Amino acid sequence: MAISGRCLCGAVRYEIDNVPTVTGVCHCRNCQRQAGSAFSTLAAVSREEFRFTSGAPKLYEDKDTKSGNAVERYFCGDCGSPIISVLPAQADMVYLKTGTLDDTSAFVPQFHAWCDSKQAWVQLEEGVPTMATQ
Repeated sequence: MAISGRCLCGAVRYEIDNVPTVTGVCHCRNCQRQAGSAFSTLAAVSREEFRFTSGAPKLYEDKDTKSGNAVERYFCGDCGSPIISVLPAQADMVYLKTGTLDDTSAFVPQFHAWCDSKQAWVQLEEGVPTMATQ
């Protein structure tokens, strides 16, 4: 059974074939700005297992990153919801914004990245690996 999700307004919908391989939280400043929040929750999904089922997201190419690597950020052009990010160096994967999943109950972060720019008030759970950068 496919796992589904959508943007806030429902114009962009997607499905994935299997449970994501890796889940995590990114605390980089660009993800904070893109999410309008303290961090971005992500799930790595094989690109061939991800498909848009309705709507066509817009693309913002984020070239001003701390890592120096561009990030393709796909979002709904109507409501602005971020849907996926793609790293051109890892073009076989998409990083799904897990808040857009229809059922978010299974999300458990396996790591925290870019913790050097984490908001000071955010408390990280013990036992979950953290990385200062990527």
